[in-house]
Amino acid sequence: MSRRAKAEVRQVLPDPVYKSTTITKLINQVMEDGKKGIAQKIVYGALTQLNKKTNIDAMSAFSKVMENVMPLLETKARRVGGSNYQVPMEVRPERRQTLAIRWLVASARKRTERGMENCLAAELNDAYNQTGGAVKKREEMYRMAEANKAFANYKW
Repeated sequence: MSRRAKAEVRQVLPDPVYKSTTITKLINQVMEDGKKGIAQKIVYGALTQLNKKTNIDAMSAFSKVMENVMPLLETKARRVGGSNYQVPMEVRPERRQTLAIRWLVASARKRTERGMENCLAAELNDAYNQTGGAVKKREEMYRMAEANKAFANYKW
């Protein structure tokens, strides 16, 4: 990591169907080997399945999913006097979104359903119902922050 200047934040274009940058970020996370068309088919198919299962508009259901998965607290390692402490800290909004998308895609990839579209749809549905791997990951992060609340005075 460079010590000279901050990394430049790239703005992504909104996706053509839902006009949302969050959906574009999800597509980019699902994409492998530069196959963006395949990633778009997977994400749009998963959102269509989510729409059918929840009987709610796909974008509002997806925003509820993101709300259920995005963490508010995380722990970061901080070295104080020769020992490392896990210090609980609030998560920046951009990082919250990035972590939520990353956890959703990782949990979907671990699933055993047939086809990535079905796996992602099942994971989105589970996250909508506040179950599943991504929500479990967020709860695990909260427990870690709660357990290390005593070291909150070591924030920087």
